[in-house]
Amino acid sequence: MTMTQKLSKLVGLDLLSGSSPTPQNLTRIISFCAKSASFDVGSAIHAIVIKLGFCSNVYICSALVDVYGKCGKSWNAQKVFDETPHRNVVTWNSLISGYLQAGSPLRATRLFLDMLRVGTEPPTTFSFSGVLVCCAQLEAEELGAQVHGLSLKMGLFDDVVVGTGLIDMYSKCCKVRESWRVFNQMRDKNVVTWTSMVTGCAQSGQSDEAMTLVREMLRLGLKPNYVTYNSLLSSFARMDFWDCCRQIHCRIVKEGFDSNVYIVVTLLTLYSESNSSLEDFRALCSCVSVWDQISWNAVIAGFCNIGSSEEALKCFSEMRQAGVAVDFFTFTSILRAAGTLSALLEGKKIHALIFKSGHASNLCVQNGLVSMYGRCGAIHDAKWVFTLMKDHDVVSWNSLLSGYAHHGFGKETVELFEQMRRTEVKPNNTTFLIVLTACSHVGLLDKGLEYFNLMRNDDLPEPPKVEHYATVVDLFGRAGNLHEAEAFINSMPIKPGASVYKALLSACQVHGNRELALHSATKLQQLCPNDPATYILLSNVLLTRGSWDDAAGVRKLMYDRGIRKTPGYSWI
Repeated sequence: MTMTQKLSKLVGLDLLSGSSPTPQNLTRIISFCAKSASFDVGSAIHAIVIKLGFCSNVYICSALVDVYGKCGKSWNAQKVFDETPHRNVVTWNSLISGYLQAGSPLRATRLFLDMLRVGTEPPTTFSFSGVLVCCAQLEAEELGAQVHGLSLKMGLFDDVVVGTGLIDMYSKCCKVRESWRVFNQMRDKNVVTWTSMVTGCAQSGQSDEAMTLVREMLRLGLKPNYVTYNSLLSSFARMDFWDCCRQIHCRIVKEGFDSNVYIVVTLLTLYSESNSSLEDFRALCSCVSVWDQISWNAVIAGFCNIGSSEEALKCFSEMRQAGVAVDFFTFTSILRAAGTLSALLEGKKIHALIFKSGHASNLCVQNGLVSMYGRCGAIHDAKWVFTLMKDHDVVSWNSLLSGYAHHGFGKETVELFEQMRRTEVKPNNTTFLIVLTACSHVGLLDKGLEYFNLMRNDDLPEPPKVEHYATVVDLFGRAGNLHEAEAFINSMPIKPGASVYKALLSACQVHGNRELALHSATKLQQLCPNDPATYILLSNVLLTRGSWDDAAGVRKLMYDRGIRKTPGYSWI
């Protein structure tokens, strides 16, 4: 069927017979093109409009602006808009919507302000909805508040569309209290309104409030949609809320959303980050119905998070065989898998693919390459990639520092850290942990203490954590200063964790200090009564002092309590 025949069928007239479509028919067919994003058909209709002399018809011109905007042709939409002699609010709204869809919220906002200045017609709820989306994307809270005031002035305080837009805007601008105020003042709320409020709570870390809102929705007979559940899941994306995530998952299955592509991807991310079993994660992978780039990325990243790097590499190979395009998210995850496995050959192949696919200049990918080479022991390659990088952030420096420290280059780690301090990149807690560990492993006690004091006195967003204190205890212990280590623990401003006492107990094993070992073991049993490492370390300390009977008694106590040590294994 030719284009003319298709148009004739849609318009309802025989264009070949010479009959002319009416403006109403043309508006109807252009609106159809806008809904189906049919640019070719819309352009052909535009030619007919010009030929028939309907270029001044405001309804046809508004429909043309709309079709070009929905097809991503902002330049064409703007041209039709500029050539339209008389514009109504629909014409303005169509162009605003077009720029929003094209990812130009600033231009769309300026159009809204121009419409207000022209003042031909007052803005509609659709106008307010569009500009509020712009404010949300730009995080322009001050302008959004002004739009809020204008909507109140025009009597739209009860409009559900405007109210929902305001909730979303304030949430995106990190003003959740204002979102709550708008939400509580609204008399009519639909599912989208409730979902916007749930999303706002999720983004601000108000997990309990998000759950309460969903429960209230169910009580009122409103059925949450997949966006509601997706936001609710995101609000519980921490290991502390693993039970809540499983409860929400059960509800999702009951509602029939378990095969929704967005829900499945969110679940894959949550399960992989919440210490779920490999079997549970594999079962969840079987629920994926659409294997697109996003799904593959979630599965590959999930296997990396769980620790099954072999599965991640296998999935990457299957993704490539399926012809699905890879992006920098894919490369970041698969480089981590290669580094975890110390698979240098596979890592180099991935590096070659990165060059071939044009992602070599991406900072995240470059950081992944530095980390991968460092973990594989190819320190010179890691340094080479680092040197070729145009920009460095704290992750870049941490990746190279970790590579040096992991392979015993303590002095080189210190030199690199000093080089970092001369740059504008500010070290974070991870940086200091790497450097302190390196100092501990090579016996640089004074340097390690210097860096720890620097960390405490430096203007860091977070104070030293338990792992930093544990590393300093290890630093003292390796140097044989056990009493200094004990005094350091007693002076800690935070409660010592298990890692602190394990470091001290391990040092007691090396230096044979039975009394301090017993004290540390007692503290560890209080903190982690079912941890086999405590019993093993204490038993080894007693063995080094020749107390065979006491060591055997500790082992017997361990087995009597049903505590078993996980057997070690080696790649060799």
